Amino acid sequence: MTLFRRLLASDLPRYFLASLIALAADTAIFSASLRLLHLPLALAATAGFTLGAFVAYLLSIHWVFRQRTLARAPMLEFLTFAAIGILGLGVTQLVLWIGVTRLHLLPEAVKLAAAGITFAFNYLVRKALLFATARRIQPATESPV
Repeated sequence: MTLFRRLLASDLPRYFLASLIALAADTAIFSASLRLLHLPLALAATAGFTLGAFVAYLLSIHWVFRQRTLARAPMLEFLTFAAIGILGLGVTQLVLWIGVTRLHLLPEAVKLAAAGITFAFNYLVRKALLFATARRIQPATESPV
């Protein structure tokens, strides 16, 4: 199987598309909250982030990933999913701080780099903690005595 076909068969392209859809939902709610509801910036951003996280979560459990580590505890699964997103926001802030204030790079370029780093961080941590392949414990075939 070629590398391209293996990539298409993996969950990474689906996660990328799900992230784009979630970003669109986040941005739409953020903009509507600001422009139509006249909410303060922080509240509009929180509303957008919350909806975006929920959309990303639903797409992740129903379309992106085949395995769910916490499938029997959906509230814990969602809270962990959202917490990883918040940690990803921290990664974004750290990359921006380093790139702009320490390295004096163009903020827009740093923001693009931060988005890529945060995407990779969120994907890897969510995959490892929430959507890992189920590990099965094999029964012992021999008696230890």
